[in-house]
Amino acid sequence: MSRVTCHMSMSLDGFVAGTDQSLENPLGIGGIAVHHWHLEPDGMHEADAAATAELLRPMGAYVMGRNMFGPIRGAWSEDWRGWWGDEPPYHAAVFVLTHHEREPVEMAGGTTFHFVTEGFDVALAQAKAVAGDKDVDIAGGASTVRQAFDAGVIDDLYLDVIPVLLGRGESIFDGIPPVALTQLEVSHSPVATHIHYRVG
Repeated sequence: MSRVTCHMSMSLDGFVAGTDQSLENPLGIGGIAVHHWHLEPDGMHEADAAATAELLRPMGAYVMGRNMFGPIRGAWSEDWRGWWGDEPPYHAAVFVLTHHEREPVEMAGGTTFHFVTEGFDVALAQAKAVAGDKDVDIAGGASTVRQAFDAGVIDDLYLDVIPVLLGRGESIFDGIPPVALTQLEVSHSPVATHIHYRVG
């Protein structure tokens, strides 16, 4: 059965990105520290390898915010095609929340970015329609995850908690309604603690 998932890396003090996100600092100041656990594959701990496999498992579709797709504000620059190069890691349809219309962008490896101006609910409905029986992932950033919590649509939450303190930044939990979580699985390495929750 298709589920809505969310898999996020965050600092010990609860931030998924630092402040002042920009072209030079896509994850904000210091934010890259919360992703080192899966960006250095040589000698990866078995717990990190398993969490990376879960992070990268095939999905039916994704929903993400414009800030995650890129640093451009206002009208689109048609040259901007995301942070990930010619072959993004998604290999599926990705629905990007935006206030500015844009034609879909097809990339190598099966990823197509679709730009949705009607809001989160419409983007999720479109993602579910193309995903079929496969899962839909809320890919981030923080604002999009908060919208998913507000809508009560996340079934499974995967958190990779990194032993670093950013002090301030973007939180996926800021201002969300009360949410009941059931802890299903925990594993850890020297660089991360991986937790799987059932939501609701």
